[in-house]
Amino acid sequence: MSSRRSRQPSGSSNISDDQIKDLVSKLQQLLPEIRHTRTDKVSSAKVLQETCNYIRSLHREVDDLSERLSELLATTDTAQAALIRNLLLQ
Repeated sequence: MSSRRSRQPSGSSNISDDQIKDLVSKLQQLLPEIRHTRTDKVSSAKVLQETCNYIRSLHREVDDLSERLSELLATTDTAQAALIRNLLLQ
């Protein structure tokens, strides 16, 4: 009796190697660090690692901007703060 599990969960669709390569290539085009590198020169693992790093940096940037906005709203008068909040909600 084998203890190995199927690599594919039940109910999921099959994705071919060509589709995975295409998706990795598209993902690479979104990453500033490796956007202009030839696709055949960058491993899929490198693209995925850079994607994780990029997402982390975007989260940090969002957190920083949110903090700066909170500080700005705390130091402005009520009318200006209300106006900024309304603009953000649009």
